[in-house]
Amino acid sequence: MAKSAQKITLSPSRDIPFNKLVLSQSNVRRIKAGVSVEELAEDIARRGLLQSLSVRPVLDDDGVETDTFEIPAGGRRFQALSLLVKQKRLNKTTPIPCIVRDAGSAILAEDDSLAENMQRVALHPLDQFRAFVALRDKGQPRVSPGRVGRVPRPARTTPVLWGFPSGRASLPCTRHPTGFFRVLSKGRSRRQETTGA
Repeated sequence: MAKSAQKITLSPSRDIPFNKLVLSQSNVRRIKAGVSVEELAEDIARRGLLQSLSVRPVLDDDGVETDTFEIPAGGRRFQALSLLVKQKRLNKTTPIPCIVRDAGSAILAEDDSLAENMQRVALHPLDQFRAFVALRDKGQPRVSPGRVGRVPRPARTTPVLWGFPSGRASLPCTRHPTGFFRVLSKGRSRRQETTGA
C-alpha cells in the first residue's frame, strides 16, 4: 500500500502592531543595494505593503515568548515603514501584515532571511519594458516616485522590441533596463541605415 504524502503546514499570518516589531540580527542583508529605503518608503506610502514581513517571537531569558517579534526576512520593508513612522506618516501602532514562524522551528532565522533574498527572481528586461508600456498606455507614465528617471521612453523602441528574442537579452549591458533599451535603440538605428525600416 502506497504511503500518502505528508501534508505541508504553512506558518500562520496575522497583523502585528508596528511598535511590537524589531529588526532581527539574523537578517543576512548587510550591504545596501538596489532601490533605497527612502524610495521603498515612498512606494509603500503610495501603494501599501505588497509583501508581508516574516517574523518570529522574541523569547525572554527563560525561553518564554514575549509580546515582541523579530524580523529576519523583510528588513528593508521594516526600515521603510520605520521611516514613515519617523516622518509621522504612519502610526506606530498600525497593524503590519506578518507571517509568523513558530519559535521552536527547526529552520534557522538566517535560513529564512537567505532564502527570501536568494529565491527572488528579477524581471527580465523585456518584461519590464512591456510593463512600462502597459502603464503608459493606461495613462500612468510614472512607475513609482523613486524610479521616474529610470523609466525608458517606450515609443522610441517599441517597433524593434516586440520582435526581440528574449534569449538574446542576457548580455551584461542588458542587465539594467536602460542598457537593454540602449541596445535596442542602437540596433534600430543601424537597421534604419541599412534598410530604411
